[in-house]
Order: sequence, then structure tokens, then C-alpha cells
Amino acid sequence: MENEAMTRLARVGFDKMIGYLEGGFEAWQNAGLPVDMIIDVESDELAMDLPFDEHLLVLDVRKESEFDQGHVAEAINIPLPELLNPIRVAAIEDTDNIYMHCQSGYRSVIGASILKKQGFHNLRNIVGGWKAIEQEPKIPVAVTVTEEALKQQEAAAKEDDTTNTEQALQNK
Repeated sequence: MENEAMTRLARVGFDKMIGYLEGGFEAWQNAGLPVDMIIDVESDELAMDLPFDEHLLVLDVRKESEFDQGHVAEAINIPLPELLNPIRVAAIEDTDNIYMHCQSGYRSVIGASILKKQGFHNLRNIVGGWKAIEQEPKIPVAVTVTEEALKQQEAAAKEDDTTNTEQALQNK
């Protein structure tokens, strides 16, 4: 079991783990150590709260390349491993109501745990992550236009112009 957990953590950017808790969460609870909870919400709750909560912050913990392909409009992107960096986390205010997500829900639960440990408690994990969010029509989405994407679009447009010109000449 520990190897499986360590492998899964390594896949999401935590590859320098030095140990694990034998017996897992149950052992922690049985020892009488403090526990907390993370609130799960559906994407439709985010859709309902977005227009009305002036302190709402959508925190996307996916990799930058995933974020660039599509994200909630005005979301901030702090990839999961960077939540351990105090400079990156400084972008989050104590008054923010944080709605976290990743692609499907695994990384955001880890991220919520990290932020809880750092003293943030207005956290909600969006069940189903980006996959659920992009199915919700009331949530505005955006893509990041990178320099590389612009170059690809320009190249495609030039190719289309050349093809159209060639076709026009052939039709004469």
C-alpha cells in the first residue's frame, strides 16, 4: 500500500517523500491526533457563487500547460507542488473563499490539505475538478494565449492564404 501511495504522490509532483504513516488516517485518528475536514462541492455550486461572492477565489492546482488549455475565467494557477512555496501562496488572502480544483479531484484534495496546514480554512474542493467545471455552462472559461500558440495560428493562417490563392489561380 505504501508503494502505491508514494507512486501516486510522485505522479503529481511529490517525489521526495521521506516517509509515510503506517496505518494511514485510521492510525492518526486512533492516536487521538487532531483532524479537520475539506468541504467538497459540485461545480454547480461554484456557478451559483461566482456572481455573488466578491471574495471568491478559484484556485487551479493543475500544471501550467493544463491551465493554459482552459480554465475558469479569472482563476489563479498555482500548480500543486508550488503550494509549498510561501511566495506563491502569498497571492491568497485570508479573506478569500477558495474553490480549488485540478483535472479530476486528486491533486486538489492534496492541495487543500497543504493550505489547511498553512492556516487557510475557507476551502472548498470541486468534485470532479476541471472535467466537471467545463460541463457547467454557467461558469465562464478562458484559455491562455501563449506566444507559441500565436505563432501556430499565424502559420496556419498563412498556409490557408497560400492555399486559397493557389485555388483562385487554378480556377481562372
